[in-house]
Amino acid sequence: MTDFIRNNRVAVIGAAVVLLACIVLTLVAGTDSDIVRKTTSILRFAWTFAIPLVLAALVGVIGERSGVVNIGIEGQILASAFAGFFVAAASGSVWIGILAGLLTGMVMGAFLAWLCVRLRMDQIIAGVVLNIVATGITSFYYVQGKSLPSGVPVWEVPLLSKIPIIGPVFFRGGPIALGTLVVVVGLVFALFHTRWGLRTRAIGEYPTAADTAGINVNLMRFVNVTMAGLLAGAAGAVLSMEQSSTFERGMSAGKGFLALAIMIFGAWFPGRAFFAALFFGLMSGLASQLQADKVVNIPQQFINLLPFVLTLIILSVAAGRVRPPAASGQPFVKGEGS
Repeated sequence: MTDFIRNNRVAVIGAAVVLLACIVLTLVAGTDSDIVRKTTSILRFAWTFAIPLVLAALVGVIGERSGVVNIGIEGQILASAFAGFFVAAASGSVWIGILAGLLTGMVMGAFLAWLCVRLRMDQIIAGVVLNIVATGITSFYYVQGKSLPSGVPVWEVPLLSKIPIIGPVFFRGGPIALGTLVVVVGLVFALFHTRWGLRTRAIGEYPTAADTAGINVNLMRFVNVTMAGLLAGAAGAVLSMEQSSTFERGMSAGKGFLALAIMIFGAWFPGRAFFAALFFGLMSGLASQLQADKVVNIPQQFINLLPFVLTLIILSVAAGRVRPPAASGQPFVKGEGS
């Protein structure tokens, strides 16, 4: 836990500052019950907004830590949202739908890995192809009037869900929402405290040295990118099944690209990416709450643009200050220097 806080201290401090700002600003509006209600509302909005972004950013982290740039996260999310929703509607089971979404993300991850690792196609172009394919397929096969057979169940974590304010927000939700917290902590541990993590970082930084040490670089890249697709599938399923219970054309709405910005802002660290996504959500939630309280009068369209404006600002500040894995985006050919 100490290592986690030390490695992510900037993000932790930032999240704490934003949370404190939320509490202070709600003091303007009234009674103690109002404070709790509005703070909880802001946090719930922030976490709901952040869940698919966290999952998608982790897809990017695993890919680039392995040496593969994944521009196709947007397409993976969209296709998974489509598959999950319509399979659930056709089968009558939300669990089968969630499984379909996960598998769709993994299949598209395998397709990207095949293009980038096996065929050594330009990774940016391969990702764009993935996005175009997903947009075309989901638009062509889209059918109106479908609905889920039932809602995704809501679970509570014993004891933790009773914590004031943060308990109902983070420890009460659907299986994917709760699973996201586990995935973040698990990936932090796996990436920096296991043999798999050491080898993953090696093939993303020094693939030639890793190959000399006996690691099958291309096989590991293929497996990592494929398995990371499960997280993209979860991001799609949470959009169409846990958060909206419907599917609309283009419902990913740029979240895959926003997740890449969050990944860069988080400097390719899972924990930092988590707090960065939460920061984006808090800013949007705070703006919406201030508008609802008529503290500010901002058109809703500008509030919807806020995450993307923040993206441009943050990336402009972060440019040149963070360094991606050294071999990210570079195909590996055995016997050639990296």
